[in-house]
Amino acid sequence: MKKYFIIYKPFLVFLASFFLTYIILTFLYRNYLSNFEENKLDSITKIVGRNTEQVLLLFTNDASVQEVAPEPYLRLVYHQKYVARLVEGCNAVSVIILFVSFVVAFSGKLIATLLFIFGGSLLIYLLNVLRIAALSALIFYFPKQESLLHGVIFPLSIYGVAFILWLIWVRKFSKYASKNTK
Repeated sequence: MKKYFIIYKPFLVFLASFFLTYIILTFLYRNYLSNFEENKLDSITKIVGRNTEQVLLLFTNDASVQEVAPEPYLRLVYHQKYVARLVEGCNAVSVIILFVSFVVAFSGKLIATLLFIFGGSLLIYLLNVLRIAALSALIFYFPKQESLLHGVIFPLSIYGVAFILWLIWVRKFSKYASKNTK
């Protein structure tokens, strides 16, 4: 048994680091969410909604993101048509938690790891806001394609970005990068 532990130690350390980070961050996020009443929207989702509205207003003056009391979502209105709703799951925090967990599991130097986590999380957040704005406009113009847009294309885009960031991290900055480039 000890022989297998030694052979698979890098993989086991990766798994332990990944799951420990993921569990801790998920616990902290769920604890944060528990501070909000059942039908109240969390602050992060509200900020995502405001940022989405700002992006939409760059392209048209007929867009808004409206809070719907007492419901826990924001209503996205584009050209006076209710096109989508923004719920807590749309704020990309779960994707950022997954991203951070992976980077920590393949951690490198502390400063590089922290900077990559910060920069990657910020990029995921910004791209998520752009994704929501684009999705709102596309649903307005192509309402019959909502399932494809919301269920396939846009999740692929956000998870695709996270995957590309992971590849960059592992190949260029992680503790395994120097072994991969030689």
